[in-house]
Amino acid sequence: MTKIYLAIIFCILSTNIFSQNLTIEKKVNELLKKMTLEEKIGQLNQYNDDNTATGPPTIDNNKADQIKKGQVGSLLNCLGVERTRSWQELAMQSRLKIPLLFGQDVIHGYKTTFPIPLAESCSWDLEAMEQSARIAAIEASASGIHWTFAPMVDIARDPRWGRVMEGAGEDTYLGALIAKVRVKGFQGNKLGETNSIMACAKHFAAYGAAMGGRDYNSVDMSDRMLYETYLPPFKAAVDAGVATLMNSFNDINGIPATGNKKLQREILKGKWNFKGFVVSDWGSIGEMINHGTVKNEYEAALSAITAGSDMDMESRCYKNNLAQLVKEKKVDIQLVDDAVKRILTKKFELGLFDDPFKYCSKDREIKELNNPEHAKIARNISSKSIVLLKNENNTLPLSKNTKSIAFIGPLVKPLLQNKGFWDVELPGVDSNFIVSQWEGLQNKVGNSCKILYAKGCEIEGTDKSGFDEAIKIANESEIIILSIGERRDLSGEAKSRSNIVIPGVQVELFVALKKLGKPIVVLINAGRPLIFNEIADNADAILYTWWLGSEAGNAIADVLFGDYNPSAKLTITFPRSVGQIPIYYNHLNTGRPANSDDNHIYNSSYLDLSIYPKYEFGFGKSYTTFDYSQLKLSKHKIKKQEELEVSMWIKNTGNYDGEEIVQLYIRDKVASVSRPVLELKDFQKVFLKKGESKLLKFKIDKEKLSFFNSDLKWVTEPGEFEIMMGASSKDIRLKDNFELMD
Repeated sequence: MTKIYLAIIFCILSTNIFSQNLTIEKKVNELLKKMTLEEKIGQLNQYNDDNTATGPPTIDNNKADQIKKGQVGSLLNCLGVERTRSWQELAMQSRLKIPLLFGQDVIHGYKTTFPIPLAESCSWDLEAMEQSARIAAIEASASGIHWTFAPMVDIARDPRWGRVMEGAGEDTYLGALIAKVRVKGFQGNKLGETNSIMACAKHFAAYGAAMGGRDYNSVDMSDRMLYETYLPPFKAAVDAGVATLMNSFNDINGIPATGNKKLQREILKGKWNFKGFVVSDWGSIGEMINHGTVKNEYEAALSAITAGSDMDMESRCYKNNLAQLVKEKKVDIQLVDDAVKRILTKKFELGLFDDPFKYCSKDREIKELNNPEHAKIARNISSKSIVLLKNENNTLPLSKNTKSIAFIGPLVKPLLQNKGFWDVELPGVDSNFIVSQWEGLQNKVGNSCKILYAKGCEIEGTDKSGFDEAIKIANESEIIILSIGERRDLSGEAKSRSNIVIPGVQVELFVALKKLGKPIVVLINAGRPLIFNEIADNADAILYTWWLGSEAGNAIADVLFGDYNPSAKLTITFPRSVGQIPIYYNHLNTGRPANSDDNHIYNSSYLDLSIYPKYEFGFGKSYTTFDYSQLKLSKHKIKKQEELEVSMWIKNTGNYDGEEIVQLYIRDKVASVSRPVLELKDFQKVFLKKGESKLLKFKIDKEKLSFFNSDLKWVTEPGEFEIMMGASSKDIRLKDNFELMD
């Protein structure tokens, strides 16, 4: 009876959901019948607000008139409920009163700023990443925003590319998991709830492989690389119900993504059955002219709408050309209608037709932007994102009995630097809510420890006049903490760098302080992997603090003094030289692999440089130590439809409680196409008290053993596989083999 009852309830719920979808579909179709061609095209037209620009700005003196005529479907960079309400009121003066969508780059927080996405990915904490996106959505929606242009799910293996800071690193498996939880975090339980916003997976596709690490550059790769490495995070986002996708600036094998029918029509809207809509990146429809695949905006509009780009961000190609293209029968009106339906459907799902001002509550905006719980959560997630790269002689954690600290460097006292590139500069909100590193350390030690400060030098430039003061206070202190790195705006969009060393004379400042013979802890603040071999080889301890957001100072102090034991591990490889780039852990083997740095004779190596990175994927230290033992496979031969259980014991063998990220890698030893030397296929983040042991279990199934063959078919081939359990992609602790049979 219980099963029958549950079945009836399920049928009722399914019917209600189905009826709701039918109702929205019916409403969309009825509205579409009332729309003129110009009004339809208006829904495909997105403008930037006049106050802020995240691309080359274009000013429209008659923007308000266009909105009142129904010629604009969306605005981006509108901040605050007063601003969004004023624009929405104009839309309500249009003939059909179709509400505007308000979009914003809410990349790693709104008012409460979280670690940059690359830093956050190093926590390997999926629940925490979902939570940060959830809070970002709560704050943004309270401020009138309907839609964020996040998450960026591009796989990125070149740290010269400035936008590496916006993604989840180099690994496809981990990147797909993070894409899923961030979509879920932004969109919440259901679109239309006032604490959720539409997510936008970007940049479709393969933008992370821009040649030379240069933003807006070309991408050239095999289809198998595209399918196997770069598309899966987008597929994961689609499967998670992502509302929108943004296409990328790059071409792929000569076809701009914005006009790429294979990507948008065949894969996304065809094979993947994506029901949301695609927005161009800023001006990318018009920029196809520069790519040389169209000769003018007329042809650009034709190419983009045919390929499946639904909304035109800021190029005005649709607004100025689509009507003519339809009238000349070069564009089937059904293509326009399909794009309009997709956009209107999301507006109905958000509930904007029922109440265009439902996201415009000033009381809610004040409440959510000043919620003290958000700062507490940000502090915790920031601590989880700090990577301990070195800790000689247990320099860290600092003793609570430390009596004097020299806190030196150009990044000790700034506030805004901690926010990273993609922060939202809210009107009327100052930066006093951001906790500087200086303030964080003061909060931690109170009056029990004397903290001395010297700037030492600027982030950039050649001025060393501050060295003497830095050396003076260092001589008066027990320990030196040096906070250095790159400016927050040296990573991000249009921030590619050919030389990713720590800029200016900051490394020289380190060398001068190191000569004093005192313990020196280096904090490196950056949005990408930097090259810092001198520091890596000679510092006593190194914390890679990235850009941690508004609670950076408190989080760093928590880690410095051991109130949080660092657990983060790198999700992107750190090179030792620009000459190694691109460098990533899951590369293919070669016919002449290099087995060491000592042998350069006729193998794949450098004469003048190690082939190995400075810090590998998955690397990160802790204040405690962990022992891996007793690897056991449930079987050593399995059939394709069977699961393999992998178990092992882990023990905290150190003096502190802590978390370890246990990583499971596989290698397909022989296949029809060359396979990577190892591939991440699972992980567990486990907390252990000192002395505690736990049994961990993992599952390997057919899906984790499959790959795209040379015909782009997803296949599982029989053969021998190696299982590797480790603390990083290099630090493999346990190994075994099993055979997959037909």
